[in-house]
Amino acid sequence: MKNKLHLISLGCTKNLVDSEVMLGRLREYELTDEVSEADVIIINTCGFISAAKQESINTILEASSKRKEGALLVASGCLSQRYHRELLEEMPEIDIITGVGDYDKIDLMIAKRQGMQTHRVFLADEHHERIITGSSIHAYVKLSEGCNQSCSFCSIPSFKGKLRSRQIDSVLKEVENLSKRGYQDFSFVAQDSSSYLRDCGEREGLIKLIEALDQQSLARSARILYLYPSTTDLKLIETIANSKIVQNYFDMPIQHISQSMLTRMKRGVSREKHIELLKAMRDIPNAFVRTTLIVGHPQESEEEFEELCEFIKEFRFDAINVFAYSSEEGTSAHMMDGHIAPKVINSRIKTLNKIILSQQKARKKSMLGKVLPVIIEGKSEVSEYFYSARALSWAPQIDGEILINEVEIDGGIDAGYYEVKITQVKEGYVFGSVIARLG
Repeated sequence: MKNKLHLISLGCTKNLVDSEVMLGRLREYELTDEVSEADVIIINTCGFISAAKQESINTILEASSKRKEGALLVASGCLSQRYHRELLEEMPEIDIITGVGDYDKIDLMIAKRQGMQTHRVFLADEHHERIITGSSIHAYVKLSEGCNQSCSFCSIPSFKGKLRSRQIDSVLKEVENLSKRGYQDFSFVAQDSSSYLRDCGEREGLIKLIEALDQQSLARSARILYLYPSTTDLKLIETIANSKIVQNYFDMPIQHISQSMLTRMKRGVSREKHIELLKAMRDIPNAFVRTTLIVGHPQESEEEFEELCEFIKEFRFDAINVFAYSSEEGTSAHMMDGHIAPKVINSRIKTLNKIILSQQKARKKSMLGKVLPVIIEGKSEVSEYFYSARALSWAPQIDGEILINEVEIDGGIDAGYYEVKITQVKEGYVFGSVIARLG
């Protein structure tokens, strides 16, 4: 009888790729959804901000409390890399601790019951077999690891290091390998995707990759996640707009819009440049523009916060993530004067979320009657009576769901590409009817 494995992947989609590499190395194990049944439990942790660190620690403790006698508990990932010594000293529940450099050696660590901690940062490529989770159509592809930016609030470079990119041929080969397994939709991820290949002296690396994907013509659809304002330009935006494969999906975390705040945050680009890029994205037909904001960075004044609110009201992003500032040791913001009280931060977030919620309601209502190309993966978690669809330009899991409650075609519904008419928007849910199968 096969040993059983339970894996929990926390944090970002980049972490998920590394988790899928570990699943590939442990493919002889039977996967189980029950912690109590597992012979090996792996928690791939996140250590980016305080809330993520606490979630990782709580998940480790909860898994330990539920495991059966003799089960092995493994902690990997960012938290383990960043706080390796502290975890060794303070969390005896963990049997094996490994960081961000040895995902491809997880089978050896388990066999030896011994962790590894190297200074390198692992970067999955076409040679690492992955067990793709959660989809039979979509897969994430990692372009690079590390980051050359110096944002005041970000701890990532301290444990992920400087930018290190894969070559274009390596990325294309992985897309080819995954397409042979039936994957047609791809999201390309990195800490800073628009800096792709700049560590190799190539300033237009992402442009060249998009052009190569179009020429390869194996992917049916794709999107780029995490464009950085200082390394995004109008030519890159135009290249995305003209691509036959890469969707008009623009995920550019601006964090703030006040010039004084952008300077304190060390974002490396002006307010005017932000607005120029965002307007260029918005002007593209069928564009989907997503961003991320940080509220409560040290020295953020009421006037600066009001400026941010006014801009959000005016620009109307398609999707926004809002984070409370988290003071991370080793960052320049951590050492700044003028830290904002949590009560003030929470009040500001509520104000911003009220604006965003109103805009999201209006955006959903504007979808009524539209016909959209979508991907259907299977049944929705909302109810077994609905199929779950997402617009082709949406990223999986973060940009929403269209509930399919009517099918106007013969032959039933399988996972694939369809045309859907939006028929109803009710209580925050968007409903649609399948009217055609796409190719």
